[in-house]
Amino acid sequence: MNRFADVLLAWFDRHGRHDLPWQHPRDAYRVWVSEIMLQQTQVATVTGYFQRFIAALPNLPALAAASEDEVFALWSGLGYYRRARFLHQSAQLCVERHSGRLPHDFAALAALPGIGRSTAGAILAQACGQRVPILDGNVKRVLARYHGIHGYPGERAVELALWQHADEHTPAARVADYTQAIMDLGATVCTRTKPDCATCPLAPHCVALRDGLVDALPTRKPGKALPTRETLMLVLRDHGGRVLLQRRGPQGVWAGLWSLPEAADAKAAAHAAAGLARVADALALPAFTHVFTHYRLHVTPWLYAHAMPTATVADAPDLRWCDAEAIAALGLPTPVRRLLLHINDIV
Repeated sequence: MNRFADVLLAWFDRHGRHDLPWQHPRDAYRVWVSEIMLQQTQVATVTGYFQRFIAALPNLPALAAASEDEVFALWSGLGYYRRARFLHQSAQLCVERHSGRLPHDFAALAALPGIGRSTAGAILAQACGQRVPILDGNVKRVLARYHGIHGYPGERAVELALWQHADEHTPAARVADYTQAIMDLGATVCTRTKPDCATCPLAPHCVALRDGLVDALPTRKPGKALPTRETLMLVLRDHGGRVLLQRRGPQGVWAGLWSLPEAADAKAAAHAAAGLARVADALALPAFTHVFTHYRLHVTPWLYAHAMPTATVADAPDLRWCDAEAIAALGLPTPVRRLLLHINDIV
């Protein structure tokens, strides 16, 4: 008897989420896109992005055939852009190796870029009804509290213990509903802060609740002060209001996105601007800070108004003068897009 699953499924039937856009229909492509978007992003944020993405790229062959710029433009604002790149690469690999479909074999699916064990399990369980456990952030929290598991879940031994419990609790029947149920419980009841233990169906047998450890479990990652990095962003605008954008390289933060040229200091900025266009003096705009997982980026934008385009840019594939319509069709980092949208309010 699987009491854990039975209780959770009964709760799901009454209180679970049954109207998410990727549930209707709940096919492998839609589940896959949603699972990738939901990595480190909440449902409320993902819903609109998912609907726009699916409207533009309704199936895997369409995603594979899209340009990277189109994929990034649809993803722009969701962050963690490596997810979008892996999504695109996986679609192309599926066209090459799997007849344009996601494989239903666990090993083949988990081997695709950006998928891995838990995401493969979520796809196969929800779209194919296969009995495969999952272990995303919500599930880790539910299981760590229910079983009273101490230690940071990113540690190998802790993760293995959580996987064992995830497998034990996954039922043979209604596996798609169960998978959605345990994710829903973690997202809506067994939340990271202020969990609603009074309404949790698992509360009678929860070790963390019994022992007063709900706020302590799962054990958080040891804290570390974030370093701060400095950069200057060059906003070169011509007389028509176009802005010079530069595609970032394939490695590092915002890899492959279109952004603004950067420089380390004032001297380097002046030299870089002079090499990109004929410019007059720059105007320093209000600085801002963008926080990444591992560091803070302190950005000072420099505006070069009425820049004169040169042939140097026209011959460079990673440089492009863009008007507002062109900018909207490209994948830009969120803080850069925000800066360009509001620049007329600043100056």
